[in-house]
Amino acid sequence: MTSSALLTDHYELTMVQAARQAGTADRRAVFELFPRRLPQGRRYGVVAGVGRALDAIEDFRFDAATVAALEGVVDAGMLDWLASYRFSGDVWGYAEGEAYFPHSPLLVVEGTFAEAVLLETVLLSIYNHDSAIASAASRMTLAAAGRPCIEMGSRRTHEEAAVAAARAAYVAGFDASSNLAARVRHGVPSTGTAAHSFTLLHDAEADAFRAQVQTLGVGTTLLVDTYDVAEAVRLAVEVAGTELGAVRLDSGDLAEVAREVRAQLDDLGATSTRIVVTSDLDEHAIAALAAAPVDAYGVGTQLVTGSGHPTCGFVYKLVAREGDDGEMVSVAKKSKDKLSIGGRKYALRRRSSDGVAEAEVIGIGAAPEDDGDDRALLVPLVESGEVIGRASLDDARARHRASLAELPRAITQMSAGEAVIPTLHLEPR
Repeated sequence: MTSSALLTDHYELTMVQAARQAGTADRRAVFELFPRRLPQGRRYGVVAGVGRALDAIEDFRFDAATVAALEGVVDAGMLDWLASYRFSGDVWGYAEGEAYFPHSPLLVVEGTFAEAVLLETVLLSIYNHDSAIASAASRMTLAAAGRPCIEMGSRRTHEEAAVAAARAAYVAGFDASSNLAARVRHGVPSTGTAAHSFTLLHDAEADAFRAQVQTLGVGTTLLVDTYDVAEAVRLAVEVAGTELGAVRLDSGDLAEVAREVRAQLDDLGATSTRIVVTSDLDEHAIAALAAAPVDAYGVGTQLVTGSGHPTCGFVYKLVAREGDDGEMVSVAKKSKDKLSIGGRKYALRRRSSDGVAEAEVIGIGAAPEDDGDDRALLVPLVESGEVIGRASLDDARARHRASLAELPRAITQMSAGEAVIPTLHLEPR
């Protein structure tokens, strides 16, 4: 086990130390992780990182070495308390792959104040990063309209962020990743063949193609824009034959070059050879290639940076706590520009009789009434400290597809716009 306990901020520990001294640390508390808004111009977001967050909760332990490292940060009494820390509360949340909207209560954490507040930083870190990647990936797969997308951004971000990004992209519909750690840790399919350096290594382009085909078979993908594209395509078919799996284009006017290459491949009899394009693609570039004879997209930088929105702006706020009389009291920050709404939340997606989402309905203090067509959104994830809601990546991918299928068709528009459904808050009846 690798502890996640130090993936937190200094002030989380000092808050708990002060609360323990004040006698308030063990008050029952409800925290909520939610977005105040969608990233500018986005019409929906996608929840990702749930499985990683559950792992982090399980691994949030202060072993002897961790406690020793915190000497001088908090006092001895607090260090003793940390040594025995175990989250024993309950967690509900949106399932991984689910769409979200402004003020969706993505995670509801109930426990003592001390237990729940310590999870703030690590939960926000995971959810903000992974959901940003999944939200961008979802827009890209929508723009691809069924054509496969491959995640190729490992070299454009932190090495650990790259693994998480590959996982999040897979949740949101990408078919594979170039990242081997994502394959080993999370079961994300990996793929890859060769880069320009492999071609440049050889005395002739044909030699490079021949070596690759002899090693990987005729179903491989040959990179054809190191020198002259037309000549490379001719050589590729000459070396591999008309059953060549694919060619990859990584530069130039991709739409125009793809049309020329498609015509050339067809003329050479390689009618089943696919065309894969890469080169700084984002959802807008993918959408612009919709009419081009492109069969698959490789996406790197724009994906692992959230296509302009590398974080979702999620916050983790105390929304209810135990009062002196033992009853739960709603609490909320009152800043004018940082709206928070107090009270334990419940959420459902209001749908029409034909299954189209109409609103995100948030009940405060009680679950909203289901009219028979609606769908509850919060699922149990942790019960009395035990993880009970872990799901497979295949489940998350299926949830993502089902969630998008019930949203209005406006989600397919790549232009900036408002959330495709409104968020409604209901006071207790």
